[in-house]
Amino acid sequence: MSNTATPMMAQFLEIKAQYPDALLFYRMGDFYEMFFDDAVAAAAALDIALTKRGKHEGKDIAMCGVPQHAAEGYLLTLIRKGFRVAVCDQMESPAEAKKRGYKAVVKREVVRLVTPGTLTEDTLLDARRHNYLAAYAQVRDAGAYAWLDLSTGELHVARCPLVTLGPMLARTGPREVLVVEGEVPPALDEDPAVVTPLGRASFDSEAARTRLETLYGTGSLDGFGQFDRAELAALGALIDYVDITQKGRLPLIRPPVQEHQGAAMQIDAATRRNLELTHALSGGREGSLLTAIDRTVTGAGARLLETRLCAPSTDLETIRGRLDAVQAFVEDRTLSADLREALRQAPDMDRALTRLALDRGGPRDLAAIRNGLRAGERVAHALSGELPDQVAQAARALATLPDCADLLNAALVAEPPLLKRDGGFVAEGVDVDLDEARTLRDEGRGVIASMQAKYAEIAGITALKIKHNNVLGYFIETTATHAEKMLSAPLSDTFIHRQTTANAVRFTTVELSELETRILNAGARTLELELEQFARMREAVLADGAAINTAARALAELDVATGLAELAVDSDWTRPVLDMSRSFAIVGGRHPVVERALRRQGGPEFIPNDCDLSAEGDEAARIVLLTGPNMAGKSTWLRQNAIIALLAQIGAFVPAASAHIGLVDQLFSRVGAADDLARGRSTFMVEMVETAAILNRAGPRALVILDEIGRGTATYDGLSIAWAVMEHLHDVNGARALFATHYHEMTALSGKLDGVSNATVAVREWEGNVVFLHEVREGAADRSYGVQVARLAGLPAAVVERARSVLDILEKGEREQGGKTKTLIDDLPLFAVPAPAPQPAKTESRVESRLADILPDGLSPREALDLIYELKGLMPNETP
Repeated sequence: MSNTATPMMAQFLEIKAQYPDALLFYRMGDFYEMFFDDAVAAAAALDIALTKRGKHEGKDIAMCGVPQHAAEGYLLTLIRKGFRVAVCDQMESPAEAKKRGYKAVVKREVVRLVTPGTLTEDTLLDARRHNYLAAYAQVRDAGAYAWLDLSTGELHVARCPLVTLGPMLARTGPREVLVVEGEVPPALDEDPAVVTPLGRASFDSEAARTRLETLYGTGSLDGFGQFDRAELAALGALIDYVDITQKGRLPLIRPPVQEHQGAAMQIDAATRRNLELTHALSGGREGSLLTAIDRTVTGAGARLLETRLCAPSTDLETIRGRLDAVQAFVEDRTLSADLREALRQAPDMDRALTRLALDRGGPRDLAAIRNGLRAGERVAHALSGELPDQVAQAARALATLPDCADLLNAALVAEPPLLKRDGGFVAEGVDVDLDEARTLRDEGRGVIASMQAKYAEIAGITALKIKHNNVLGYFIETTATHAEKMLSAPLSDTFIHRQTTANAVRFTTVELSELETRILNAGARTLELELEQFARMREAVLADGAAINTAARALAELDVATGLAELAVDSDWTRPVLDMSRSFAIVGGRHPVVERALRRQGGPEFIPNDCDLSAEGDEAARIVLLTGPNMAGKSTWLRQNAIIALLAQIGAFVPAASAHIGLVDQLFSRVGAADDLARGRSTFMVEMVETAAILNRAGPRALVILDEIGRGTATYDGLSIAWAVMEHLHDVNGARALFATHYHEMTALSGKLDGVSNATVAVREWEGNVVFLHEVREGAADRSYGVQVARLAGLPAAVVERARSVLDILEKGEREQGGKTKTLIDDLPLFAVPAPAPQPAKTESRVESRLADILPDGLSPREALDLIYELKGLMPNETP
């Protein structure tokens, strides 16, 4: 092939130049093809064959492709691996292109830019998770963070100083974040989201205001809130990017919800990770708090529950309203069961509506809207009588069906096909012309069958068939053995020869040609009329988009409330009491994830424990210092109390006999240890960075849990740091806190700081082993039982015995020095000959067994002699 680019390759290069940072899916017939570097990258990412197609500038053109019908699966793989994909489709058929000239290239255009934050297809999304596209903007000293789920149209914005960007990213978990080109905030260096830089013009606040007013068809944004310039810039960037990626087709984006400072409990990334809110430390969702509490039956309900768990409310009225709804369903189990059965039939209306708005929807998206509205109608009928405000609001939202409901019920078949082009989704009786076209199309098939029988009889050939393909249309086919008969008179007068192949001969007739025209026209006309009905139903649905969104939100609210009620009943959870006091009194608290795991494994019952962190006064600190051995359950107790506070503020019942919680506005957790090798941080450095963040930010209404502060360095250094941290929490932060430590010296602080008390996890020793009772009691542990735990872990017996001896020497030295350990290397012979390994237990011989039964003083001389001969006979390897 010549080195000169062909017209088609020239077209590819021209389009590719417009999207240099994306893989170009170039439509060629039934395939999306990729060329040059795109092909090399895609072939490696998708594990598909890399081929070549001619040459360009003296080099082979790399090429690979994927089938158009299976493109979504390949898109998902590429997006997960961080690629962006420009989908370039054919805008006309090859036949239309040829009208402009024999060598004319089919017109192609990029119809969509697929990025991690702009996915809408069900096959590319997790139905139970949001897929957020976010933007961060900074105007002078003000910052703002906006986030949008394009698949549902939900849009939020909050003022966000740069220092709080990290926690916001951890809370929302966006797949893609938009920033001003050349200004990537440091917080994004640690976040897994794809960072997409945009020109400064996309973040212009005045252009953003105009963009938003045009989107919502308003002359002012005052009805949505008072947005500052940074908020407008972040919102405007999102809308501009959606317009770019969707090529001008905007979905039904809901008006922006402005989140005010302090409306949600502040939880940083380390705390979310330590408490395993949505993901376990192993990385998966199994073992997380969300998995343990999720009883929702709809995708929208699951997404709403995760949103609440990631941002617990700090508004007492909101929390109490949610608790009232849960309590209503706890008390009326029949109503709850009826609602859950109806909710199981509710598809994801939000995402179906978005696909329809983007003109990517099909008949099944219309069916999802219809079925969702039907489920809402059944739910509304079940809700009657006196209801809590939140439930009553949901009932009112579902009571009145939007206008499109009647049209969808009448016009759509029960089980429509996936694609519009397949037809058959419009019910009979909706369109007279459509019914007539269908009749002709369907009767034509019957006529073909009768015509085949007639021609077989005329020809006297039973194997004669009437077939169809895209080249010849309808034709008559017989095997080659009948060719001579069919081509000879008198049959040749009726059957007109069209084609001969190796195994068959093909014919037509005047009658068959006329019938084919009628049938083909009827089929095309049928599909044309069905597509008109689809457009009619789609427009009706989009016109009622706001009402459909409201109904979908009401169903999600009820799904969360009934799911939490079922959880409360099945797991014996109780309604918490929340107020603006500084109380924190938990009676019989349990860890929901650990308890669930024990039940599933058939293990022992979880041991409940109390916790009292109630503080006197608005600024007074209240800290419980917890001591006790490893493996006794200290970390579990710390975490379960933080989780109980969090569950209470999402509006859920809690795993406890009772709970009285003064509102918590910040939750901090410093638990566990791990290196951060990528950033060059040791375990101790990570620990200190997280501790510093807590001490610098925690206020009087914060709840702090700290586990083993200072353990990553030398003993006295660690003890000093832990001591100072405790004093700072008490004197400066004034927070409610749980502080677990192995430094028993710190228990003395309870006598010096008014707000500090001691607690310990009870254990017992039995024959050198430690038995964990998992009970938290007042008091302090006298030791850590580390050697016993090491034995349980399976350390070699020699190591355990050596550790015991070293521990005895250390403790003896400490006692002799009046509490100050001063052991020299000579006193602690670590480099002496190691203690001999314990010998295996000796088996008692038969001689020893016999002697054990003998009382020598009672033997006569004769009996003694007989015994000697008896024992001689019991000796091994005896010789005569």
